[in-house]
Amino acid sequence: MPDTTSLLRFATAGSVDDGKSTLVGRLLHDSKSVLADQLAAVETASRNRGQQAPDLALLTDGLRAEREQGITIDVAYRYFATPRRRFILADTPGHVQYTRNMVTGASTADLAVVLVDARNGVVEQTRRHAAVAALLRVPHVVLAVNKMDLAGYAEPVFARIAREFADYAASLGVPEVTAIPISALAGDNVVTPSAHMDWYGGPTVLEHLETVRVGGEPSAGPARFPVQYVIRPQTAEHPDYRGYAGRLAAGVLRVGEPVTVLPSGRSSTVAGIDALGTAVDVARAPQSVTVTLADDLDISRGDVLVPAGTGPVPSQDITATVCHLHDRPLVPGARVLLKHTTRTVKAIVKEIPSRLALDDLAQYPAPGALAANDIGTVVLRTSEPLPVDPYARFRATGSFLLIDPADGATLTAGMAGEAFARPAAGDGDGGGAAADDEGWDF
Repeated sequence: MPDTTSLLRFATAGSVDDGKSTLVGRLLHDSKSVLADQLAAVETASRNRGQQAPDLALLTDGLRAEREQGITIDVAYRYFATPRRRFILADTPGHVQYTRNMVTGASTADLAVVLVDARNGVVEQTRRHAAVAALLRVPHVVLAVNKMDLAGYAEPVFARIAREFADYAASLGVPEVTAIPISALAGDNVVTPSAHMDWYGGPTVLEHLETVRVGGEPSAGPARFPVQYVIRPQTAEHPDYRGYAGRLAAGVLRVGEPVTVLPSGRSSTVAGIDALGTAVDVARAPQSVTVTLADDLDISRGDVLVPAGTGPVPSQDITATVCHLHDRPLVPGARVLLKHTTRTVKAIVKEIPSRLALDDLAQYPAPGALAANDIGTVVLRTSEPLPVDPYARFRATGSFLLIDPADGATLTAGMAGEAFARPAAGDGDGGGAAADDEGWDF
């Protein structure tokens, strides 16, 4: 039986009018996760539009512009639970110009639900969303073939779409795809099995969400503990206390374990672990704890504790795949702030070797700049060495943000390493000299 206390983070994606918001609304409604006043408001809004049945998409399309245009613009987060599991859902937009919003919604997801209109099959935006899910290393992907009622509930239609999507996903290195034929409007195979598709013997959407295995992360693998705050009460009772507070990003940390502090490379041993004021012997990701060490080391916010011999080699040169989020293009030579875990340092965009076309996965060399929603490869030089893991192995410590130093706006989301974990033609370290004016000489 699944752990009733477990949490599944999942995101929905798909082309415009594929029915994402309707699916989410149906999922919430049929699982009895909608409050009475919310449902009453949706029923009233639907009647005002001349609709007989409640428009369940209104449960997620909360912005005024979304209701007026009948589309999803921003990421809509919903929290709900069933007797078998708790969920955090991110309903992401379908329009091409809002691809960056899907990156935001799927960046922490354990599962992505990609919707396809049974009448249209796999389209360019379907491939784009599958590629983003693969790029972000989302562990599980569900293909929901929607509007099967408008395709006569025909099994050959579903089989053709499922086969085409599975082939494309395999080319991206997606580890697992589960295809489910549904009608979000009618409720077929969303929460309850469909009486119209007796040829399908698999789980409903909710049943799959409740039973899919999400164990093994983030507590799997070597520990990563970014220090968020140094606690030094300096009281008569604890004159020499020095604790390092933070959230364990990955792995397991144990009392008595030898650790290395990155990027300095100093070593010590875990002397104690406090969780909510209680001493414990073991901490598991994603717990927030305070760690004390056997030695008095110079450690500050942004340092990372790792088990001895397991950490990445700190470097000032980072090659990464990024999704540009800002309307202002990212160009070579741009001076930015790079936020990695709890450390923020100055950085320079040294070059942009390529831009990725998500429709055909072609790499376009030397694009000159990355516009909003573009995904490409960048080479960065930072002012200080950073212990950056490959994103393919550690999502938390392999990711970073580029920030505008002038106004604090988030510019770009980065994932250290190559897209889709494919072998790179060259593994350049971004050599060359950084700009040396205005205090940006690295």
